[in-house]
Amino acid sequence: MIHKRNTFQIKPEYISEFNYLFHKYIYPEFIKKGAKLIGRWTNEAQDEVVEIWEFNSKAHYESVNFEIDQNKEECEKLNSYVTESKEDFLTTTVPQGGSYHPPKHIMSVSGYITNEKGEVLLVRNFHRSNTLEIPGGQVEEGETLEQAIHREILEETGVEVKLIGITGIYQNMSRGVTCVVFRGEYYSGTIRTAEDETSEVFFAQLTEENLNDYITREHFRNRTLDAMHANYLPYEAFYLRPYELITRYESHVKND
Repeated sequence: MIHKRNTFQIKPEYISEFNYLFHKYIYPEFIKKGAKLIGRWTNEAQDEVVEIWEFNSKAHYESVNFEIDQNKEECEKLNSYVTESKEDFLTTTVPQGGSYHPPKHIMSVSGYITNEKGEVLLVRNFHRSNTLEIPGGQVEEGETLEQAIHREILEETGVEVKLIGITGIYQNMSRGVTCVVFRGEYYSGTIRTAEDETSEVFFAQLTEENLNDYITREHFRNRTLDAMHANYLPYEAFYLRPYELITRYESHVKND
């Protein structure tokens, strides 16, 4: 297992175009070929992007990059937004000092959100364009799960929601990601897409019969079906020393 860090200096006026190409082309191609994105960060000035990727071996890294480089049109377009780039392989000691360890696990959240007609909020992400899915994303450091799902849904769809409870927990062993799914209701806002993130956002009348027409990936269908027929799980967020309860959802069953 090796970890490679890419650092790009970007012309600030082209940061949106650079990110669009990353989500549209680079990310899905790397993932398809077995690479794993550990993290990606943009600085406040919007002129530097840092990525850390994980590969099975040096040979795996070289084969993935060789195939990516064959698409000269996309690579030239990407490079036109970059003023300078640097890459290095991370070992146990990072050049700045200290030790680097990839995250042991990533926590994410998704939301099964319905409107007054009982329709479900769906999105199509740029890097998973072959399926629709319920909105969501990664939990940021210092966030509760509840804060994260409110933020992610607002960012991806423009919608604010009222949460009811948690309907399931799903662990992706291949990617090291655990997803917690909430069920909730539309509260306010006008649905819209998010630049460089979602290409479609809409409410749809989902049923067990038509679910496959919208959601093509099995693990997304499973969590959507569980939320459709929800058995709610208890949830608490709290601080210790001294104990301070931030939020709690009681365990209960809702029959639709």
